[in-house]
Amino acid sequence: MSGSSIEALDLAALLCSRVCHDLISPVGAIVNGLEVLAEAKDEETKTFALDLIRKSAGTASAKLQFCRIAFGAAGSAGAQIDLGDAESISRGFLEDDKTKLAWNLPRALMPKNRVKLLLNMLLIAGQTISRGGKLTIDPIGSGESMGFKVSAAGTNAKVPPAMPALLTGEAGAEALDAHRIQPFYAGLLAKACGVKATMAMDGETVVVSAQ
Repeated sequence: MSGSSIEALDLAALLCSRVCHDLISPVGAIVNGLEVLAEAKDEETKTFALDLIRKSAGTASAKLQFCRIAFGAAGSAGAQIDLGDAESISRGFLEDDKTKLAWNLPRALMPKNRVKLLLNMLLIAGQTISRGGKLTIDPIGSGESMGFKVSAAGTNAKVPPAMPALLTGEAGAEALDAHRIQPFYAGLLAKACGVKATMAMDGETVVVSAQ
């Protein structure tokens, strides 16, 4: 790998590593819950184990649904994806007691690469508010060429040092790993869509945009 380019096999391997990293925790929790359930001798322990399995299975399912579109093929070439479906899986994956989404996009069919880009922008923005907060998704323009603006507001929201350069493709591919591949991949998606992706602070809010 050199410059901002990356071999297809390296890209595939790093993206797979990223998805596996996301899934290890909930799947591991399911395994632990099953072990506890097998050894449980009282109803309270059984209830605890079942709750752990149920919650972890839900988390794993939400992550798989999100990753299927964010990183997967998600249909044939030229396929379109409903922004309403993108909202649903984004809420399932990103919303919790600490983080909420304000989804201001119209319900419409969009080219799959633009929706993939949007989901990757949400992942990037979510990483900037480690203590939770609010992610606001606004349209830039309209129609199939619509761009996106994702604003992340939360306590100590900040832009990770290397992320803007990874997003714009200015960072060299030689330093990529399973953690850094995601913003780099988002930059590749932006180029494929013919838009420019940027990331910067706006006051105390992190703004990730593509237009």
